[in-house]
This record gives sequence, structure tokens and C-alpha cells, in this order.
Amino acid sequence: MFARLSRPLSSVIKRPYSSPFSSTSQKRSDALFVHRDTPYNNPKVPFEFTSHNMEHAQQIISHYPPQYKKAAVIPLLDLGQRQNKGWTSISVMNYVASLLEMPPMRVYEVATFYTMFNREPIGEHFVQVCTTTPCMLRGSTEILDTVCQHLGGIQPGQTTKDGKFTVIEVECQGACSNAPMFVVGDDFYEDLTPQTAKMILDMFAKGEKPKPGPQSNRKTSENSAGLTALTSKPYGPGEFCQPDFQ
Repeated sequence: MFARLSRPLSSVIKRPYSSPFSSTSQKRSDALFVHRDTPYNNPKVPFEFTSHNMEHAQQIISHYPPQYKKAAVIPLLDLGQRQNKGWTSISVMNYVASLLEMPPMRVYEVATFYTMFNREPIGEHFVQVCTTTPCMLRGSTEILDTVCQHLGGIQPGQTTKDGKFTVIEVECQGACSNAPMFVVGDDFYEDLTPQTAKMILDMFAKGEKPKPGPQSNRKTSENSAGLTALTSKPYGPGEFCQPDFQ
């Protein structure tokens, strides 16, 4: 029967149509996970903890049994990144591997897995704009556009020419009830509007420290309209109990 086919099977069998999930350009995986030596990021660039950070590192390591000290790899990478002006170079990874007596590849695996480790230099102020669903519904797209345009028209992932700001788009930062928001360094700035976003950036540019938290008039995550529950006096110990239990 197969001998009667005038065309090969590959041209006879119809393959189901498939469309890509995204129309955006794809990034090569090695751009995300593979290290390439550069003049500013190669194993010959020296790195070691300062005396203060070494004392802190030893304190962190002491929290783990000696045979499991490799469990300190994440906090030590974070400590190294903070000392290295906000990014984790190959020298930082190699140093942490040596300090914890780990194969360097195990440290590379951690540093390339967690997005908290920046593998390229960043600006003095690292602005992470959340654009996940709750923030998006509250206007995070406008906040991201405002931040990028206010910083000279840069794009997410870029650094300003003066090296003061790097802006990236991130997933949920856990402040959904205060959306929209962004993080600068370790501080959350919430309940943002385009005006307050620009004000915060201007203060950082002047060397000032804006007050973190909600940029509206509310406190933390309280209802902006005021309390609507738990408005009466709370029960004290023994109230409304039988006399035997008071």
C-alpha cells in the first residue's frame, strides 16, 4: 500500500496549526543564564568582603550547622551584591563559593535563578515598578510610562546617562492593597499617582530621601474612607463570660 503513495508521508500528513503565545521578540536563553567575560565583569576583578561585612557573614554562617553552611548562600550573595553597588558579579559569586566551600557552579545556579540578583551594573537608585494585575488595574502602566519619561525617555531595563536611576518592570511585590506602587532600593512607595511618582524621583535626584509607604493620606493599608468595622470598644478579658469564668 505504501508503495502506491506518490508523495512522501511527511507531505500527506497534516500538522495541526499552532500559534505562538507571544508576539514579542524572544531573548536568547544564554543572555539570561550564561556568563560572558567583560572588562568590568570577569573573574580577575577583585572582590572580598569588608571587615564589617565579613563579621556579618560569619554571623550568618553561624546560624547553620557546619555541614550545612552552604544554606547561607542566598544571604551571602545578597550581602555581596549590596557591597558591590547593587549587582552580583562573577567575582562576587566565586568569592561566596570559596567562603562557603561550595562548587562555584552551585552558586551560579542560585544567582541565575533568583531575579533579586542583578547580574549587570545598576544605577544608584534601583526603581522596580510593579505591573501585575492589581497594580495594572490601578494604573501601573501610566506610572511606568511616567517614570521612564521623567527619567529622560529611557526604557524598562535601562539606566539613565548620569547613572543615578535604573528602571525595571517587575511582578507582584506584595503590596496589592496599596496599588499602584514601586520599590526603590528596599523601600516601598505606594498609592502612587503620576504626580507623586515624579516627586519621589525628583527627591532622589536631589539626594533627598522621600518618606516610604502610602503617598496618599491613609496609614499603611487602612481603608481610605476610614474605619468601617471594629469601630466599637473591643472586648476585654472576661467580658460577657459567666461569673465563674471572670
